Amino acid sequence: MVKSVQAEIQQTKPFGTLEDEVVVSLQRTADQLHGRFSDMLKPHGLSPTQYNALRILRGAGDAGWACSEIAERMIKRDPDVTRLVDRLERRGLVARSREASDRRVITTRITPAGLELLGALDRPTEEFNRRLLGHLGEQQLRILIKLLASAREPEQ
Repeated sequence: MVKSVQAEIQQTKPFGTLEDEVVVSLQRTADQLHGRFSDMLKPHGLSPTQYNALRILRGAGDAGWACSEIAERMIKRDPDVTRLVDRLERRGLVARSREASDRRVITTRITPAGLELLGALDRPTEEFNRRLLGHLGEQQLRILIKLLASAREPEQ
């Protein structure tokens, strides 16, 4: 049986609006998914934010990205992507280089070790996501994707 967020948090006073309840429900869901994903990544020595940065850099291919471009693509805003990249670089998962055409630009690229780590996590991540959300079925998942995209659209 699906519990309302009000029942889940044992709230005795009703939410002020339906929108209030939806926002709290989204935040609780995101927090729970993030926590479970964090636990799954711990044995690999990665945080969800580090995993996301590596995934972004894998998608960039050989071209790589500057820190500002990585920041634009992050799932959660991180005010200090440079420090995040520092930690990944110390582990040998990414490498940075100055561009010959413009020495002010520093490009970050995923290393073979970073690619290997992500490759080892691909299947466990797919299975993890399937365990968490697979019970919804394809139709409900597609509807959820559309609803979440609509919720992220700017106000009209």
